[in-house]
Amino acid sequence: MVARPSAGVASRSTVCPPTSTGPLLSTMKTFSIAIGSDHAGFRYKESITAMLLADGHTVRDFGTYSDASCDYPDFIRPVAEAVAAGQFERGIVLGGSGNGEAIVANRVRGVRCGLCWNEQVAIWNRTHNDGNCLSLGERTISEEEALKIVRVWLATEFEGGRHLARIQKIDR
Repeated sequence: MVARPSAGVASRSTVCPPTSTGPLLSTMKTFSIAIGSDHAGFRYKESITAMLLADGHTVRDFGTYSDASCDYPDFIRPVAEAVAAGQFERGIVLGGSGNGEAIVANRVRGVRCGLCWNEQVAIWNRTHNDGNCLSLGERTISEEEALKIVRVWLATEFEGGRHLARIQKIDR
């Protein structure tokens, strides 16, 4: 059974385990996270949701709720819109490759969604792009790697500086 808590679930802080993948990892704070997938990302969505809840994050599952064939925009756009509207701090979208999901999410103004296939790319998505949405492809990485990517992505802070000016250019 998939947990779909209300937005009022209490959060708690935990300490992020040490990692050698990046200098900007901080004490892990908890986030409100919107998550969604198509049928090809469903299995990882379930695992990631369980991990996020166990780590104390607030999660809303926008679907899909099975591995039956479906159209990813129906589930990804609502995740991106909720993040852009400020209803959630971060979004995670999943599919077979993650490419279509990232494209859909990035069509929503204010969303900076990166397709990440390893921990280093996830770090750059946060440090350089202030990514507020993460896209993963279930057919391209292992489940263990997907869980690591999510944890590193959540724990990594935006570097700011010269990167802020670049984000502002994107938004103009």
